[in-house]
Amino acid sequence: MVANTTDLYTIEFRAMASPCQVLLPAASEAAARELAQHAIDEVRRIETKYSRYRADSVVSAINGAAGGEAVALDDETAALLHYAAQLYELSGGLFDITTGVLRKAWDFSAARLPAPGQLDALLALTGWTKVQRERRSVRLPVAGMELDFGGFGKEYAADRAAACLLDAGVRHGYVNLGGDFHVLGPRPDGSPWRIAIQDPRRADATIAAIDVAGGALCTSGDYERYFELDGRRYCHILDPATGLPVTAWRSVSVLAPLTAAAGACATIAMLKGARAPAFLEGMQVGYLAVGADGKVHSKDNKAIQISGSAS
Repeated sequence: MVANTTDLYTIEFRAMASPCQVLLPAASEAAARELAQHAIDEVRRIETKYSRYRADSVVSAINGAAGGEAVALDDETAALLHYAAQLYELSGGLFDITTGVLRKAWDFSAARLPAPGQLDALLALTGWTKVQRERRSVRLPVAGMELDFGGFGKEYAADRAAACLLDAGVRHGYVNLGGDFHVLGPRPDGSPWRIAIQDPRRADATIAAIDVAGGALCTSGDYERYFELDGRRYCHILDPATGLPVTAWRSVSVLAPLTAAAGACATIAMLKGARAPAFLEGMQVGYLAVGADGKVHSKDNKAIQISGSAS
C-alpha cells in the first residue's frame, strides 16, 4: 500500500513518441519510482504490442497479411477491435482505424500536398466495413489495407497504466501520456488538480485551466502535426471521406471517466465539424473547444476556467 504522505513525486519517461509523466505521493523518490515503474512497463508493453512502427507488433502482423489469410487474435486485441467497431458506429463512420494508410499521402515535415491521384488510390484501401472480423480473428481483404491503433492506443495505455497504479494502492495523482491525462484521484488534501489547456496557436500560452479530481482529460487539435501552405493550415486529422485535413476546430478538450473515451470523443468532435457541440452534448461530457475563428466554446462546467479567446 502507498504510505500516508503528502510528498509528491513526478516520474518522467518517454513512450509513444511523447513526453510522459506519472505523478503520485510516496514515502520517498525511490518508492515513487518503484510504484511508477509498474505503470511505465504497462505503457511500453502496449506500445511494443500495437505500434505500427515495429515489425514484430500485432498491428504489423495484421497489416502484413492484408489480401491473404485471417490473423488469429488474443483477447486484448479482439476487445480493442470491438471498441474500434463501436467508435465507427458512434461517429457515423468518421472514426475509422483503416484510414491510417492516408498518412502516406501527407508529409508534414516537408509541407507538401499529396500528388494528383494519390489520395484517391489510398482511399480505395480504406473502409472499416471492408474488414472481415470474427470473434477471434481478423482479415483485411485487400492487399495494402492497414489498421492503425494510433487513434486510441495512447489513451488505452493511459487507462491501463492508471489501473496498474490503482491496483498498487495509489489513490492520488495522475498519468500523463503526451497530454492525455488519467487522474487517479485528487491531491492528498482533497483538492483537484488544475490542468492547463494549451492555446492552439501559441505554444507558450494557455486558454483555460480545468480542475480534475478524477477521470480523464484529452485534447485533440490541429497544432500537433501540421504545415501551412499558401495561408492554409493542413493538420494530421483527416476526414475519412475525402482524405483532407479537418478545418472547423483548432482544438477540442474533453473530460470523461476514461482516457480512451475522452480521446475518442475529442477526435470525433474534430471530425464532426459544425456538428461537434451537439455530439459532445449528446455524449454528456465536459468539453472546451476552440473554433477556427479562435472563439472558445464550452459546456457549462464550473471546473473549466477560461482565460479568453485563442490568439
